[in-house]
Amino acid sequence: MMSLIQGTKWFVLLGCLGLTACGSAPANVFQPVGEAAVPASASKVSMLVATSRQPSQDPGTLFTGERSPILSLTTIDISIPPDSARESGTVQWPTKVPPNPEKEFAVIAVKRQTTDEARRWIRQGAARSGRVLVFVHGFNNRFADAVLRFAQIVHDSNADAVPILFTWPSRGSVFDYVYDKESANFSRVALERSLQVLASDRSVSDITVLAHSMGTWLTVEALRQMGIRNGRIPAKIKNVILASPDLDVNVFARQWAEMGDSHPRFTIFVSQDDKALAMSKLISGGVKRVGAINPAEEPYRSALEQAGITVIDLSNLRTGDRLSHAKFAESPEIVHLIGERLVAGQALTSTDVNLGEGISAVLLGTANTVGSIAATTVSAPVNVLQPRPQPARPAAVGEILQNQAEAKVPPGG
Repeated sequence: MMSLIQGTKWFVLLGCLGLTACGSAPANVFQPVGEAAVPASASKVSMLVATSRQPSQDPGTLFTGERSPILSLTTIDISIPPDSARESGTVQWPTKVPPNPEKEFAVIAVKRQTTDEARRWIRQGAARSGRVLVFVHGFNNRFADAVLRFAQIVHDSNADAVPILFTWPSRGSVFDYVYDKESANFSRVALERSLQVLASDRSVSDITVLAHSMGTWLTVEALRQMGIRNGRIPAKIKNVILASPDLDVNVFARQWAEMGDSHPRFTIFVSQDDKALAMSKLISGGVKRVGAINPAEEPYRSALEQAGITVIDLSNLRTGDRLSHAKFAESPEIVHLIGERLVAGQALTSTDVNLGEGISAVLLGTANTVGSIAATTVSAPVNVLQPRPQPARPAAVGEILQNQAEAKVPPGG
């Protein structure tokens, strides 16, 4: 009887987590429609895709959810419907093949790339700004889901950066949570090497890594490996954005300490109403997830300030995401913030982020000091904890976050 209850519990929890996938694209979506089928009013996003997925024999699928020891490189051009046919923050998933570019996202062209061809593609794109944006998706994402969601983020954010998607072998099934987690582990070296190659390219001046949900685990692990292997994270990796991170708070403290003495600028999007992370917390033994903390509360506030980590609390922001797990992508204001401020390497302050830029909330404008905003509950759609610009020993920061979390936070957070 007990095993039946436990099985039912897992079924319900995984079903809830499964709703966090980036959407649903039909089979054969990668059959290109060609340039001639795309209206002049549509937009185009061109991205490089690096993947540890197994290539598919079906050209309309391209890659499966199985694991490959060989990293594959592909460039993909995506058509985005005209602004009159879509709202910012949404993906118009194709309902059939071929899709209608007037109303739906459509694949224009696909080209497998050699390593040298991919490098030339990156250099050509980086000639303007030198910036690169790397996106790492979360749990329950098929290849098509990851590609189309990233295309939406790139388009809506208007980020002046070369878009690169790193997609790992998720099977895109609500019943494969453990498989997906192990696939993220499997892909750590592939992501680490990809970032090292980008950092060593002379045409690249700075790199921003944007990761979501389970993809944050893969990202932080890859950075940790860099720190252990090389003694530091490459200086060109300037920004790391963790959206709804499905990370154990104590494990993240240890990962942070093991990255080395220097860290990129970290920005974390959290939301205390994230239902998917609440489910993950139960599955993971009741330990609070980083993406669901309240940054104004101790022990998190002190540790985050000393670490120099910026936390953007989206708890009061409302989007169409019923699990409150993908707010960063579905909110036009937040997507714009990522593209126009964070990717550009600009820190968030009370003077350079304001209501006129589209953030429909008080961003540090309600208080004169970090301490007062951190200690005050701000009843606005968005509030930001901006750390004091003080250097800190990473090991000490990790000890603070881990030890205080264990001592002051009861089991279950």
